[in-house]
Amino acid sequence: MRIQVNGRPREVNATTLEALLRELGYEDQKVGTAVNQEFVRDRDREQIVLREGDAVEIVTPRQGG
Repeated sequence: MRIQVNGRPREVNATTLEALLRELGYEDQKVGTAVNQEFVRDRDREQIVLREGDAVEIVTPRQGG
């Protein structure tokens, strides 16, 4: 399926947001997520079904100032 991840087109096999994070190697990291500009809590990611053309944002925390 073709979706956008952080503004870039990407072909993925995942059908849920949780599966996408595993596919992209984020399963052990704390990240913020949004699908189609809607924030998704970490406990809800398994229930979010991805569809062709969805826009997913994955944000990793940064330290410093």
